[in-house]
Amino acid sequence: MTFKDLGLAEPILKALLDEGYTNPTPIQEQAIPILLKGKDLLGVAQTGTGKTAAFGIPILHHLYEAGQQQGRRKIKALVVTPTRELAIQIGESFTAYGKHTGLRNTVIFGGVKQGKQVNILRNGVDILIATPGRLLDLMNQGFISLRDIEYAVLDEADQMLDMGFIHDIKKLIAKLPPKRQSLFFSATMPKTIVELSRKILGDFEQVTIKPQQATAEKVEQGVYFVSKSNKPKLLVHLLEGRPKDSVLVFSRTKHGANKIVKKLGQANIEAAAIHGNKSQTARQKALGAFKDGKLKVLVATDIAARGIDVEELALVVNHDLPNVPETYVHRIGRTGRASASGIAISFCDVEERPYLRDIEKLIKQAVPRLPEHPFMDDVPPEGPTIKQKPKAKNNQQGKSQNRNRNRNRNKNRSNYKGNRNNGNRQNSSD
Repeated sequence: MTFKDLGLAEPILKALLDEGYTNPTPIQEQAIPILLKGKDLLGVAQTGTGKTAAFGIPILHHLYEAGQQQGRRKIKALVVTPTRELAIQIGESFTAYGKHTGLRNTVIFGGVKQGKQVNILRNGVDILIATPGRLLDLMNQGFISLRDIEYAVLDEADQMLDMGFIHDIKKLIAKLPPKRQSLFFSATMPKTIVELSRKILGDFEQVTIKPQQATAEKVEQGVYFVSKSNKPKLLVHLLEGRPKDSVLVFSRTKHGANKIVKKLGQANIEAAAIHGNKSQTARQKALGAFKDGKLKVLVATDIAARGIDVEELALVVNHDLPNVPETYVHRIGRTGRASASGIAISFCDVEERPYLRDIEKLIKQAVPRLPEHPFMDDVPPEGPTIKQKPKAKNNQQGKSQNRNRNRNRNKNRSNYKGNRNNGNRQNSSD
């Protein structure tokens, strides 16, 4: 199938050709025909599968076919997304796909002064891309009305709930007109997401693109076992061997991201960090330099990384393994996007081994163990999924070994639960 086969308006086809788009990705091929018919849609797909185009192209088609608005433009389409970076990225996509249609879009988000955003809204736009907080703020001030919305998109819904936006989302849903086309996208489908989708969607169809496919087939994975104190040394060693590659490094916390950048700087490796404590200007400057290839190493927390879309990202490094297994899929999905292949390398210390087990259970495969490295210490190279049953020399020794093994297993479980809860609190504040 090609985009031409979908029956899209000529100006949109021309823009897609300009972007080098010929064949739709699986989610685009399945979702676009549904949306062109005006039906509601529940889409389950990770970032990197092409879902922005999957919902953006049909919206542009409908608005273009409806004809130019007379007088001051009213907001006809709303896209709500959790982070500033992702909102900007979606706005850039709408601009690219709609550049021959005459339709206007704008992006609003917090962390910057609202004056410029308000002036654009006063001039009128067709499509609004927004983060929840700034959107509600400008609505309360009377600068935004949702009464003319015909198309509403909730993107990265699971991440919005993780970030504590559930009450904001419910307020926004209450303000939307009942007669509209609703699109709901999420990378995962926990119970809370299912319940929320029922409140938003009417008679809907569902499209699911399984994340395991992208993980297993397109991204070459590997894990190094290393102590926490030696992780920065191993990262420097790894980066020194790939001086020309663009590398995205993931940290579990904001403080950790800053610390990694400092350690790399001491080794004369230029890097920048993006996370929730950085100003919007600093985040955009770092992200822009990374996308342009002027900055080779970017260190990010999970939430800040949701808006990173770099075409030729050679390597993703999990400096800290995520404590939520689905996050691993999101992270390594930053490389191997579209038809490209990619490499994802993880560092795993003793306390993170339960996280690795959960990840392997989710993706239904063992992450390949990488060979020895210069910073091997007392952490053995074999992973927790490699089960070894020691042979007891006598019955008493066997009982002693079993008691020790059970004691260590319970200790790891206790540490894992504590770290997982702490990680969730840290991530949600980003």
